[in-house]
Amino acid sequence: MELAKGLREIQKLEGHTDRVWSLAWNPVTGVAGIPLSFASCSGDKTVRIWEHNPSSSTSSWDCKAVLDETHTRTVRSCAWSPSGKFLATASFDATTAIWENVGGDYECVSTLEGHENEVKSVSWNPSGSLLATCGRDKTVWIWEVQPGNEFDCVAVLQGHTQDVKMVQWHPSRNLIFSCSYDNTVKIWADEGDDDDWACVQTLDETNNGHSSTVWALSFNDGGDKMVTCSDDLTLKIWGTDNEKMQSTDDFVPWRHLCTLSGYHDRTIFSVHWSRDNIIASGAADDTIRFFVENDDKDGLVDGPSYKLLLKKEKAHDMDINSVQWSPGEDRILASAADDGTIKIWELTSAC
Repeated sequence: MELAKGLREIQKLEGHTDRVWSLAWNPVTGVAGIPLSFASCSGDKTVRIWEHNPSSSTSSWDCKAVLDETHTRTVRSCAWSPSGKFLATASFDATTAIWENVGGDYECVSTLEGHENEVKSVSWNPSGSLLATCGRDKTVWIWEVQPGNEFDCVAVLQGHTQDVKMVQWHPSRNLIFSCSYDNTVKIWADEGDDDDWACVQTLDETNNGHSSTVWALSFNDGGDKMVTCSDDLTLKIWGTDNEKMQSTDDFVPWRHLCTLSGYHDRTIFSVHWSRDNIIASGAADDTIRFFVENDDKDGLVDGPSYKLLLKKEKAHDMDINSVQWSPGEDRILASAADDGTIKIWELTSAC
């Protein structure tokens, strides 16, 4: 892998009238001639759909749709189904909306109600048959997709003692990972055939976990490593036994591999692991940093270590809430911030 040497700002996207909380790339774009596309959501109660227009003279990004008629409060999180046909949006109005993409027009086809208050995050499982949501009511809800755009709640997971900030499905296993204001990451598994979900592991300070709010997590491409970021100003790398995980249906525990500290000096809100193993982090210090595994370590370190590849200070004028790598072959990253803007970046191999 050729290491990147520079970061080029391609375009700044404006349109949201409040902070931009979250970004989600449509997973079926950026390949086979389909232009890259992503959704953004904001404190202005709207969701915007952006698309790359490579044929324009400036190869620009355009806002293709504004979804503004459903949520009555901040839209905190958005996630595409694996097919790219549906977009789920989670809001402080205590609902999660499901939008169907019909030829570029977006229609709200379902509204999921049940959380007591703010919904903070939403995530689809790899097959698109289940949806997970989490919120300030300390719970994680699992919804099953039914015919006719119906969604049935099949489980409510209780165990966190505070606001749940993010929920993510494992990329290949039937596992849910949730991170919280209670400083923990919890891993949940379906223990039987009847939606009998249970917490199978808690990553906390007793096993080298975080000492403050855990804001986000992301998996590497192989699904055997995970990175978490926190209010304690650290990133932590976790691993599991890939061979054992693939050879058994039983849960294989995760363990702490290393901690990256001293890089950001304010809360790290977002982290995302690229397909070619570059970790991007965005923080309240307005900086984006990039990390890679350190291949030339001296043998004194047990297990993997990671080094800073690149940093972009003053990437935004205010707190960075989300950094997300694009699908497709190019090293394109989108970032979103409290300054109401989204920026598209490209990692380059030239200085």
